[in-house]
Amino acid sequence: MDILSTGLSRRRFLQASGTAGALGAVGVGGGALTTLREAEAQSATAPSETKITKNICHQCPARCGIDVYTTDGRVHAIYGTADHPISNGKLCPKGPLGTYILYDPDRFKGPMKRTNPNKGRNEDPGFVPISWEEALDTVAERLNGLRDKGESHRFALCYGRGWGASCAGLQGTFGSLYGSPNVAIGHSSMCSDGSIISKKALDGIGSYNAYDYNNANMLLMFGVGFLEAFRPYNNNMQVWGYIRGVKVPKTRITAVDIHINTTLAGSDRALMIKPGTDGALALAIAHVILTEGLWERSFVGDFSDGVNRFKTGEQVDPSLFEEKWVKGLVDWWNTELKDRTPAWAAEVTNLYERDILATAHEFGTTRPSIALFERGAHAHSNGVLNGMAIHALNALVGSFYAKGGLMYQMGPSYGPMPVDAKDFTDDYAANGPWKTQPRIDLKGDKDGYLLANNMLQELGPNSLAGKPYKLDTVMFYLTNPIWTAPNGQVWEEALKELFVIDTSPFPGETAMFADLILPDHTYLERLQDAPTYPFQGWPMAQLRVPAVKPLYDTQYYGDTLIEIGKRIKGPMGDYYKALDNTENVIRHLAKGFATDPGDNGVNDFESWKEKGVWYKKPYIYRFVDGEFRKWDGADYTIVMTEDEVKENLFKTDSGKFELRSGWLESNADWIAQKTGRDPRKLMFPHWEEPVHPGGGDLYMVTPKVAMHAEGRGANLPVAIATLQPVLGGRKTAYIEINPQTARERGIADGAKVRLSSDLGSIEGYCKYYEGCRPDTLVFPMEHGHWAMGRWAKDRLPGHCGEITVNQSDRITGQCSYYTTKVSIAPA
Repeated sequence: MDILSTGLSRRRFLQASGTAGALGAVGVGGGALTTLREAEAQSATAPSETKITKNICHQCPARCGIDVYTTDGRVHAIYGTADHPISNGKLCPKGPLGTYILYDPDRFKGPMKRTNPNKGRNEDPGFVPISWEEALDTVAERLNGLRDKGESHRFALCYGRGWGASCAGLQGTFGSLYGSPNVAIGHSSMCSDGSIISKKALDGIGSYNAYDYNNANMLLMFGVGFLEAFRPYNNNMQVWGYIRGVKVPKTRITAVDIHINTTLAGSDRALMIKPGTDGALALAIAHVILTEGLWERSFVGDFSDGVNRFKTGEQVDPSLFEEKWVKGLVDWWNTELKDRTPAWAAEVTNLYERDILATAHEFGTTRPSIALFERGAHAHSNGVLNGMAIHALNALVGSFYAKGGLMYQMGPSYGPMPVDAKDFTDDYAANGPWKTQPRIDLKGDKDGYLLANNMLQELGPNSLAGKPYKLDTVMFYLTNPIWTAPNGQVWEEALKELFVIDTSPFPGETAMFADLILPDHTYLERLQDAPTYPFQGWPMAQLRVPAVKPLYDTQYYGDTLIEIGKRIKGPMGDYYKALDNTENVIRHLAKGFATDPGDNGVNDFESWKEKGVWYKKPYIYRFVDGEFRKWDGADYTIVMTEDEVKENLFKTDSGKFELRSGWLESNADWIAQKTGRDPRKLMFPHWEEPVHPGGGDLYMVTPKVAMHAEGRGANLPVAIATLQPVLGGRKTAYIEINPQTARERGIADGAKVRLSSDLGSIEGYCKYYEGCRPDTLVFPMEHGHWAMGRWAKDRLPGHCGEITVNQSDRITGQCSYYTTKVSIAPA
């Protein structure tokens, strides 16, 4: 390529690429390089020293171990740590981009305060630099003032992807000592609470699963971008290479989604399902497993005489079935499953009946097998029911805690905190007026979301409406709700009337509404602990070690929280003074490794810092031949009692996997009142037609892609250039549209289009894609920023959140990102 045709001068190119000094000034003539002058002699310099520091990538939840290479104090390379169990010396395409994040020219350089009282997209905040002392004193003054007035509940702290006991782990204690039910409200309802609460309803755990992929012989994936964005993405690609290339027999894969993505393209069977109908497919698979006698009897149980009485449309006498580790199977059959045939599911899902049957047969006969799901299945009004139906399939085939099955993640052997927070609780914290106040998001409230974990998407709208009250001050850590929440326009209005504190290192949309900026370090500058995201079950804790000194006047968020705490009057201030700083906290956590050394020899802070990770294999629980057993140091020989199973594995009232959910049944009156569901069946996985707001005729689905980088990829030129490899998006993210759908609306391939819902319109460019359902539009949730940095701003398509209706699953609180219907027309 002729570099002169790119608009970049040849001299500037040579300077930027570092070749000017080596080659001297050169000219282009006749296709050859001609030296115009001899290169100047270089003075001898001392050899540079390259240092390798252990760290953890922070571009997705995977928490891959990374080796960060620095020379002369500058990061120049990032590789996967060879002896880290997740990365194994490898990284995904995002991994090396940490240098771009560290050296992002648009980063905040230090604490700042707003000078323009007006807030809005087109308002310059007028930020001016201030000292950390002034910034922290300002926050403490507001918080002390609220506490003095008995209004501490009007302070909220919202966070996103929290990491470890030294940052997010400090927040709960901060809230209880200060006195606010709104510290801390996590973003899980805008992530995947639909998944974990669906599981809680059946097995009592309420967490993400860990998976033994390498020993599974079939994976059935519902809405799981396994090769795009499912956690841990880097390790998933390694797993895929093993289970599909090395392992004998190769693992069979059936993937269910609404368009052909990398996962579906690489699967044995790709099912392009109607959005929101995954539960119907799962129910039909369960129907086939039971009618054809394919269930795992050692886990589920059997008829007392061994005769299968599950016949389509026929009731079964519950007394004839002897359940083992499940509860309510026959009740589920009689109430729901007996009529959920593949023919019925074919009508609901738009799939072929033959494909549903083939999937059911393969899943029911290929042991061990795993059914897994994510937002594609549960980000709808019926999401909890879809999730329960899918999760129940794992019980039918006996996958829980089995080799090649699924389990739950164990935590690390951390030591205790430096001091006990209970010793610093004053009367206000224990008995103050804040105790009678509901959470601003109405989580846990009968008038709101009684069973949800968090409802972050409701905080802005509720405060704006004064329901149940208006906030005064709100602080954000690792979350940007103006951009990530549906109908973020409401958040803009809400934050106009609040005192806003943002801790992001980057100039995101929420930061533009901030009154104070208290910028965090980027991840290459932090000392931070991070227990593993659910991985393979056995416990693991990583340590992020600073690769360089902070480039600017930023401060680790955990230390910011501690410094604010020190300034709160009374015993709370004494508690944080005793904590001192986050390094002190982390050193105390590491003391737990002294009595439980890791497999790699990590037994204290220094060895943890050197290795970057502590872990203990194997997973200690295993389901074998109808029994739950524990690891004895050599094998799984210790048979667990029913009480031990209830305490550790199935935390339900029955101590079993409850196909008739006791948790939901105990809340049946509230559920029936708020959802209109039949109280006779709401405790079972069952079919319910999803509600699709928006007013359009096409489903809009906005999945994450491999380069999403948890939102940080929006201002990285390399990530932007490779965001959409199939459709070729570079400057834009193309909206996938089926050619037939486009032609019916007079839309040309590559045309500029307008997407509209009841909330408004956005514009973008579409691309014909045969791999997209005719009733569905698909485009990555990445662009549409009006802040975040020079490369992120004003990049089409517009932000999908501006036309996404704020609708949530009433049980899980899951934000229904994929359920809004829109219209499309030429722009």
